[in-house]
Amino acid sequence: MTISIDTNQEPAMPQPFYHLLIQELEDVSPKEANAITLYFRDPDYSPEQGGFHPVEVRLEKQLNQWRLVYVTDFAFHGFPYPELIKDIDICFNSKQVYSSIGGWINHDEAKELIELFSDNFTSYHHMDVYQVQVNLG
Repeated sequence: MTISIDTNQEPAMPQPFYHLLIQELEDVSPKEANAITLYFRDPDYSPEQGGFHPVEVRLEKQLNQWRLVYVTDFAFHGFPYPELIKDIDICFNSKQVYSSIGGWINHDEAKELIELFSDNFTSYHHMDVYQVQVNLG
């Protein structure tokens, strides 16, 4: 079963990002689900050793199509007791993008950040650095 994802949302994600999600959801049958959350985790990521940031993606069903709700990249911040916090948060409901460095950012900066994030994320995914977990809700 192929899942249809609305690719015309704002802020816009690059097409390779949607292809990656569809690839991850190929074997998922969310007929009764109203939400899908994908967790991308590098099992070796830690504040001491670094690694690839965990990423969470949420989709919700609207009519017969899935829509992105958020894409969040987490990172360890703080010393001497690092905490896992939102590093980048792309919120499709509010059409806003947050960066831990700059707070809520304007449309042009958001577009650049989304492209950079998406390019890196899809590259890391192709390198098989993530363990992926899919939850249906």
